[in-house]
Amino acid sequence: MARDRTSSRFRHRVGALAAATAALALAGAQAASAVCAVSPVAAMGLPRGHDVSSYQKHVDWPAARSEGARFAYVKATEATTYRNPYFDRQYDGARRAGLIRGAYHFARPDRSSGAEQAAYFVRHGGDWRADGWTLPPALDIEYNPYDRRDKCYGLGQGQMVHWIRSFSEEVARQTGRRPVIYTTADWWDACTGDSRAFASDHALWIARHGSSGPGSLPGGWSDWTFWQYGDRGGLPGDQNLFNGPPSRLRAFVRGW
Repeated sequence: MARDRTSSRFRHRVGALAAATAALALAGAQAASAVCAVSPVAAMGLPRGHDVSSYQKHVDWPAARSEGARFAYVKATEATTYRNPYFDRQYDGARRAGLIRGAYHFARPDRSSGAEQAAYFVRHGGDWRADGWTLPPALDIEYNPYDRRDKCYGLGQGQMVHWIRSFSEEVARQTGRRPVIYTTADWWDACTGDSRAFASDHALWIARHGSSGPGSLPGGWSDWTFWQYGDRGGLPGDQNLFNGPPSRLRAFVRGW
């Protein structure tokens, strides 16, 4: 969920994702068929949601709700110098439309420490409260969209694990919740050495597009909590599913 310019942020990834991006770039029926690849999962009744950034600007939240959205993540911050200028309108608009919503931070480990970025995030929208409407804060950590040759932001695998842990500790200290971790299996393997340090106490938001399932999970996670399965579809922004019935989503939101 990188920069606020385009939803095609995974264009540097390979394999099935590249094929899905190409298919989605085609017109009409071909794009629809790519989205329909996940329809057997969606048909099981898993809650649908989406994530947005300033790229979507003025989201029609009531329309998204009527199309089936039940939750949404909104980009709040990046590094310690950027805040989504549409964040308040998007975040509050989702709540008014009856959606469970939360905030996410796009990590820039090359800019400052995890703790510094976490503190900035919490100050600018990344807080959490047990009101039944607020998703836990989320950390978006993935390939560097600013430099294809430096996908791990200049950090070694151990340094990256330390950076993520620093971010998590600060978010937990300030909000009482560990952040959801959004990533891909290939980035996690390349940049953390497939670290298993977070699987036991962090929910996984796995990104894998153009497939009928989320695929192999990274870093010791035995299950996923959110799956981002496409970058376009019936809802504004990126398309997501929650791995459980609506009652489980409500419990997750409350921290149970």
